Amino acid sequence: MFSDIGALEVVALVILAVLVFGPDKLPKVIKDVMQFVRKVREFSDSAKADIRSELGPEFKDFEFEDLNPKNFVRKQLLDNDELGLKEIRNGFDFKEEMSSVTDAVHGRDSGTGAASSGSSGTPDRLRKRDGLTPGEAPPFDSDAT
Repeated sequence: MFSDIGALEVVALVILAVLVFGPDKLPKVIKDVMQFVRKVREFSDSAKADIRSELGPEFKDFEFEDLNPKNFVRKQLLDNDELGLKEIRNGFDFKEEMSSVTDAVHGRDSGTGAASSGSSGTPDRLRKRDGLTPGEAPPFDSDAT
């Protein structure tokens, strides 16, 4: 419940409580707060038990945490892959298609990747292109840009 409160915050709360209630009344205040927390927990546990008994035996494994939308989606869709959602999700992986398009644009063989630039380490764009002389620029296509 209080897992995100650090030691410094706890010390600050204790000092604040001592200043507000005083050292003589602080034990009684802590006792009253603890009794209130216990009563709230008992009330919520009895309410949960009443709801479960009213729902019937069909909902014996019902958990109230499942009413949280994140937990519901995780339990219903991600844990049970009856619909093949992992296959659909993997079908939207465009890395291979994009790498083949990139290789085609750069004039590399698809599937060989960066190794097709030659053993000299010279990038493909600096090497001689087919049909171009060494000083000639490639043709400019204004519709392609």
